[in-house]
Amino acid sequence: MAVKCLVIQLLLLLLVSASRGSGSSSHDARPVRVLSIRQEAQSEGLHSLMVAAGKLFFGTATDTNLFNDTAYQSIATNANEFGLHVPENSQKWQPTEPVEGQFDFVNPDTVASRARAQGQMFRCHTLTWHSQLPNFVQTTQWTRETLTLAIQTHITNTVTHFKGQCYSWDVVNEALNDNGTMRNDVFFRTLGTDYLAISFLAARAADPGAKLYYNDFNLETLQAKADGAVRIIQLLQQQQQSTSGAVVTPVVDGVGFQAHFNVGQTPNKTSLMATMSRFVAMGLEVSFSELDIAHTRLPATEAALRQQAEDYVTVVDACLSTPRCVGITVWEFTDKYSWIPSTFPGEGDACLFSANMTRKPAYSSVSSFLASAAATAKPGGGSSSTRVGGAAAAASASGTGVRGNTAPFTTGSPADSALRSSSSAPAGIIKGAGLWMVVLVGVSWAWR
Repeated sequence: MAVKCLVIQLLLLLLVSASRGSGSSSHDARPVRVLSIRQEAQSEGLHSLMVAAGKLFFGTATDTNLFNDTAYQSIATNANEFGLHVPENSQKWQPTEPVEGQFDFVNPDTVASRARAQGQMFRCHTLTWHSQLPNFVQTTQWTRETLTLAIQTHITNTVTHFKGQCYSWDVVNEALNDNGTMRNDVFFRTLGTDYLAISFLAARAADPGAKLYYNDFNLETLQAKADGAVRIIQLLQQQQQSTSGAVVTPVVDGVGFQAHFNVGQTPNKTSLMATMSRFVAMGLEVSFSELDIAHTRLPATEAALRQQAEDYVTVVDACLSTPRCVGITVWEFTDKYSWIPSTFPGEGDACLFSANMTRKPAYSSVSSFLASAAATAKPGGGSSSTRVGGAAAAASASGTGVRGNTAPFTTGSPADSALRSSSSAPAGIIKGAGLWMVVLVGVSWAWR
């Protein structure tokens, strides 16, 4: 009898162990798309559709001065709508190091922690820029040595503080004039083009896992300025070849196209793709980093609203159709907080949501376009014209997420996840039924 009782116990242990593992297939180690209960309750949004169409993100700029607007926050914190946040102002040099050697990261930390809590990616902006500089940077009589040290100190402290949190950093921002020459700011006057490599090398040393970007406006519309950006990338790539030895570690990973356009003057898809492809051919990824499309006359007519919608779709289509365009970030999603009216009086209404947080025709058109693109995307990795490459793809394949990304889902296609779940179900049922038969026969013998 003791032997029979022992047999029954072993059979029951086998059944419990098999039941715990019956929901997975041992040969399918690829990550599936996992959504939190909160996200399941939210409707499909621009980010989730963008991911389903094969890209990494659809994001928005935001900042702490907007966190008390509950209507705004209900949209901004919807990770299906906007899967990436970037601090609009609080991470720049002036607010993070207002006095030399004294750092304050409270506000950008708040943006980062809120994004992390909602399962959103975090893009970091910006390090070396001619604008929004603290007084000491603008007024000190620098030498090459002292300004180099100041740049390195600022970047090392700032990037190290956010290490592991940032998908990417806008390392150098707007270094070019519209004619493609270097902007005559304090950095160029003191260091020439050397400040570019100084900035990128410091950022790379501080966080080897973050993507490092050059970011600028009018690259999409001015050939001479795009040519200047190509020269910047060439300078940086020469630096990486001369400093990295046998294993080439990129000094620069991507170019951000700010895409501040006017309604009816947005470049066509072919032009946008041609410009981005110049940098993709140099081994870089690209993104539309600050997208908005402004009306130059207000109030906007119905025809102008339709044109704005068409222009937004053109930009989204260009990204979907360009290999290594990883995503799109709008520079605020609502007209209520757009930067344009204060900078260009009489112009504005450039965003996807109105000032009262309702969706505009541009939103509806982009959403419909992305839904169509997602529906035709190939199972297992996005549309036929696009693939996410490099570290993002490798991270997704390993189930770890992209660099610095704390989102609770991977970049794998939802259709692929569903397909793999359904295909593994019959095998699990058969396996479970077989184990039950073994247990029943064993118990029957034991009790005879």
